[in-house]
Amino acid sequence: MSDWNAQVIEEFRANEGKVAQFGDAPLVILNTIGAKSGQVREIPLVALVEGDDVFVFASKGGASTNPDWFYNLKANPEVSVEFGAETFEATAIQLPEKMGQDTLQRQAELLPQFGEYVASAAPRIIPVFSVQRT
Repeated sequence: MSDWNAQVIEEFRANEGKVAQFGDAPLVILNTIGAKSGQVREIPLVALVEGDDVFVFASKGGASTNPDWFYNLKANPEVSVEFGAETFEATAIQLPEKMGQDTLQRQAELLPQFGEYVASAAPRIIPVFSVQRT
């Protein structure tokens, strides 16, 4: 895990999900199982939370490739999620492309940098996952 991710996770856990540099943006920590390693991986992500629905975006900051955690979720969709002071078990389900892009558009309306990620990643389509409690 990068030092940056470790610092974000430490601050997240110390402050019930709040990390100063992200302001009021909702953060989650996905605890996934590595597709190749089989080891637990912790990934802090800015999420879209709509009621009980939680969505995460494999934007990789607008890179032309998917993040490693995308492949972890495809191989092992059962995850543990930390959100605020709560931890719950969930299944990460990749949304169909149209539904995913509509969800990503809603996120970009709230957080414009997600629109920048879409433009930077093109022609790659950023995958979107619904994180559903189990």
